[in-house]
Amino acid sequence: MTFFKPEDTLALWTILVAWAAVSIYLEQRYNWAAKISGAIIGLLGALILANLKIIPTESPVYDAVWGYIVPLAVPLLLFKADLRKIWKESGRTFLAFNIGAVGTLLGAIIASFLLAKFIPETNKAAAMMTGSYIGGGINFVAMSDAFQATKNQVNALIVADNLNMAIYFMVLMIIPATSFFRKHYGHPYEDKVELADKSAAGVAGQTKAGSYWGKKEISLLDMAKALGTTFVIVFVSTEISKAINATAAPALIKGIFGSKYLLLTTITCILATAFPKFLGEIRGAQEIGTFMIYIFFVVIGAPADLKVIIMQSPILLVFCLIIVIVNMAVTFGVGKIFKLNVEELCIASNANVGGPTTAAAMAIAKGWEDLVLPAMLVGVYGYVIGNYVGLFVGTWLATIL
Repeated sequence: MTFFKPEDTLALWTILVAWAAVSIYLEQRYNWAAKISGAIIGLLGALILANLKIIPTESPVYDAVWGYIVPLAVPLLLFKADLRKIWKESGRTFLAFNIGAVGTLLGAIIASFLLAKFIPETNKAAAMMTGSYIGGGINFVAMSDAFQATKNQVNALIVADNLNMAIYFMVLMIIPATSFFRKHYGHPYEDKVELADKSAAGVAGQTKAGSYWGKKEISLLDMAKALGTTFVIVFVSTEISKAINATAAPALIKGIFGSKYLLLTTITCILATAFPKFLGEIRGAQEIGTFMIYIFFVVIGAPADLKVIIMQSPILLVFCLIIVIVNMAVTFGVGKIFKLNVEELCIASNANVGGPTTAAAMAIAKGWEDLVLPAMLVGVYGYVIGNYVGLFVGTWLATIL
């Protein structure tokens, strides 16, 4: 028995939304919280409440988040995914990002073969981490839903993933200043910062996350466009998905082309490329979509079985670590051949593993002003291709493992 029952709809929605808001507040105001990340704070808060029997581990409210909130977030986060702009303006970072994406793909395959005996349903873990380490959290969400991963596997993998990301981001921040990389790679952005004696600093009382998500002008019409458009895209994608899955097509075709998330991604990118002024200039879409994802992170903490997480997270941490090590080796190894700068490679690898926000935050923090836009663009591009590659990896590995 829990204090709040599964049918206490309003109470549970209040807890989910309020704790997501608190997580964002803490992340943007306190450095300790920024280091942990708002996503982990949201997850841990729900995990504690569930294990203290305050909230239930299952509820129709949680199902609604998976069924409606998450799909609605995907188009909102892709409104700026003008493929032409990504191609033209991301420059050399675009090449570095694609090199890193290949590294992630190889890393997921290698990790799966090495740890298949230790990780149940390895293909699902590989799909989630391939999507996540090419795009970001939204791709992780999409793959977890597309492959119907268990809540315990999702929770354990998120804990391992976030710990792994936290360590790797610290490594990436250190790399440009190390003598080895300065000796073997170009570092014009670091040189520019040093010569100009610049440093990125946030507003007093804010973390870098707080500075990044600063106040922006937004109108009622912006909100109407954002929500109205994303609802239409989700509805159309869902109906097409149902139609494809109702056909007699092979399971592989249904699994890929009948995926709601793949359709969401494809339709949104087509619209963002065809009508960049309409979708790209809608203010607030990124913020609304990100807040929805924070609600999702709270939800996935609720069904967490602590015993399972403790048992599974260590091996999953190794799984994630292998992927990141291969990503890093391929990115910096092949990047050296193409004579890419160390800053471009760090930003690209960060965008692979963490997505556009963490990559842009790194560029801001390091004072690489000219790399902030490319960081965002290649990160959004990662959102676009992450689902495709994740679906391929998960489906392929399911047939051979």
